[in-house]
Amino acid sequence: MKNIYEPEKVKIIGIEKLSSNVSRFRLASPKPGKSVFKADENGLVFNPGQFLLFGLFGWGEAPFGAASSPYEKRYLDLVVRKAGVLTEKLHQLKEGDEAFLRGPYGNGFPVDFMSGKDVVMVTGGCGIPPIAALIEYIIKNRGDFGNVYLIYGARTPKDLLMMDAIKKWEKDIKVLLTVDKPDKNWKGYVGMVSELIDDIKINAVDAVAAMCGPGPMMEALEKILRPLGIADRRIFVNVERKMQCGLGKCQHCATGSKYVCQDGPVFNFDEIDKNHD
Repeated sequence: MKNIYEPEKVKIIGIEKLSSNVSRFRLASPKPGKSVFKADENGLVFNPGQFLLFGLFGWGEAPFGAASSPYEKRYLDLVVRKAGVLTEKLHQLKEGDEAFLRGPYGNGFPVDFMSGKDVVMVTGGCGIPPIAALIEYIIKNRGDFGNVYLIYGARTPKDLLMMDAIKKWEKDIKVLLTVDKPDKNWKGYVGMVSELIDDIKINAVDAVAAMCGPGPMMEALEKILRPLGIADRRIFVNVERKMQCGLGKCQHCATGSKYVCQDGPVFNFDEIDKNHD
């Protein structure tokens, strides 16, 4: 029986700088031909929206949402923003170095429930990784979904992450990008993501939404999703924060009566709307 606390050793097979303080780490098993994690009966290595604990012995670990396709067995991508002692150390790693992973943990987006519906995804800044995994799932099963939108906002064009993937996604879904402060080359939207509502065409009665991002994303909920007519029970929010043990033992991630690591990190919005930290 596998020890759920035991980490898996991984090798860094690629590092890509996405912005001044954000990098994408591509992780694989140190053993050639071996997957980091086993796929389930549906071929999924993880469920989009689940999180992993990534770290270094002697430095600790932190939670990150996988950004690669949940069907990908050769490697797993994590997007790491430099924000503290551990992430500073992670950013010093090089290709070929080893680290460790635990997980995947928690509940992801309810992809079975979302199937057959229009989907609106809203995110900002470094909130893109769990949404990226969901998009990869949707594109792999594109015929099972209706109209699909990604609304992604950032402070500047340089803060829009994973643009290489976004350019590929645009072949299969509608992508709406916006920034607060454009540069001279920016030709897209400027302002809050809430200003993009007129470009979204869905059947609200049979639509769902997925969100992940900083606090201001809640304004998007009020000004995009509710005006579109999507009910709170059909809005799924990735609350990826404060997880520590991953198993509901340390109580570090408690929010109201919920544990983010076990009950989430994906919740129906009405489950956590009134929860306190």
